[in-house]
Amino acid sequence: MSLLQSILMGIIQGATEFLPVSSSGHLALFKIIFNVNTETGLLFDTMLHLGTLVAVCIVYWKDVCNLIVAAFQLLFDIIANFKTWISNKKNGEYTAYRRLINSAYKKFVVLILITTIPTGIMGVAFSSLIERASQTLLVPGICLVITAILLLISDTRPSGHKKVKKTTYANAAVIGVAQGFATFPGLSRSGTTITACLMLGFDRAYAVKYSFLISLPAIDAAAVAGGSIAYYFIGMIVAGVVGYICIKLMIYIVRSNKFQYFAYYCAVVGIIAIIAYFVKG
Repeated sequence: MSLLQSILMGIIQGATEFLPVSSSGHLALFKIIFNVNTETGLLFDTMLHLGTLVAVCIVYWKDVCNLIVAAFQLLFDIIANFKTWISNKKNGEYTAYRRLINSAYKKFVVLILITTIPTGIMGVAFSSLIERASQTLLVPGICLVITAILLLISDTRPSGHKKVKKTTYANAAVIGVAQGFATFPGLSRSGTTITACLMLGFDRAYAVKYSFLISLPAIDAAAVAGGSIAYYFIGMIVAGVVGYICIKLMIYIVRSNKFQYFAYYCAVVGIIAIIAYFVKG
């Protein structure tokens, strides 16, 4: 993989991870069309995702910090309640337990965890299928057309009123399933989850925030070895910078109901990929 390819893939990842056009689909198409070999399979994709992870943390740094604090508070409360339970059993007494969900951020932590569970299960169950799907033009093409349809649907949905307090745990699970399907190349993760949020009656600004914050647990760090480590990090940095810009752009896009333009783009790219698949045989 050359330096230019690394930079181009960083730009593609940074832009398409947060704009509703599917980063995995575009990366798959880029690799197939330009015959890019990253030598380490999914490792370079992971590095690119780490760059966009940093972008999310920068844009939503206050929320991320509050979520981390709330997660530790929730953990300490669970440990304290477990100790209380042991004490009550041992001494035959009843000491009141701590209330676990007593703030919006604690509930947000639980919502993110619930969303992550079905996504993780589906990601593991479909991992081999997803990897094979990334090696053909047909699947990303079809999924990009589906993304276009989802985006057109989302533009017809008015902004709801649900925020953290009104979001149910069932809502979180449904969004997790939607995010699980979005692991297939060509299905936009942000487009799919934001559409799911809007269908469930979420406030538009909250839908964007929820979509981006639930992406954090899905990204794992990977150890890097080999001669192209510098190129990998360059791609990661480019993805982070472009991703930061695109998050800001995405917030404006969702509020102004302009998804249809991305829908047309996804439809065109998807159809071209499908045609190219059959032409190449």
